[in-house]
Amino acid sequence: MPLLDHFRPPLSTRRHWHSFHNAWSSTIKTELNRILPEGYFAEANVQFGIEIDVAVQEQIPAVRSNGTGSWMPKAPTLTVPFQPTTDTIEVLVFSTREGPILVGAIELVSPANKDRSASKDAFVAKCETYLNQGIGLVIVDVVTTLNANLHGELMQRIGMKTTLSSLYATAYRAVDQDGNSVLEIWQEELCVDADLPTLPLWLKDGICLPIELEKTYEQTRIESRL
Repeated sequence: MPLLDHFRPPLSTRRHWHSFHNAWSSTIKTELNRILPEGYFAEANVQFGIEIDVAVQEQIPAVRSNGTGSWMPKAPTLTVPFQPTTDTIEVLVFSTREGPILVGAIELVSPANKDRSASKDAFVAKCETYLNQGIGLVIVDVVTTLNANLHGELMQRIGMKTTLSSLYATAYRAVDQDGNSVLEIWQEELCVDADLPTLPLWLKDGICLPIELEKTYEQTRIESRL
């Protein structure tokens, strides 16, 4: 089934995009658990509208030190603006050999990930951390209402440029090649009314899995009655 535009009318007025993305991530998780070898498992992690509860400080009592009075730190030496990742729609793959240890991640981009500079920076920083740790990564962006390109911003951080459109699916593998550390990248442009590609998810320990976006998207559409 070709890709639909979940973020503009008529579909956006009839169905909630976040419900579909939640279901899509669960379908990908189920498919991964079907093909993962023994010693691995996949989990879907979906969170929307994450906020820091600034009032919690007033609700937590001070810790008593040696049973004699309360201890409180001095005022912070620095306070700076900080934006955590607002929406999280991802499928994480873990190895149980020494863990669970994260070895692969699939990130489905949401509008909140690309609507502000701070949100974009938080998303890109998370992805960069995955790559720096050798964790296999796939990013899928089907958000049609915002033109920000998070893959492009990730490439800028490592001194590269990209000509991909704002709809894309990308896969990344950090690997040693002839004694040098390189980042292998698979790039696929996406288009509404076109089929979705299959991308490789390279787990940290070298196992490669096919992420069949078309198959999982079609199954999610059927189960969602779209």
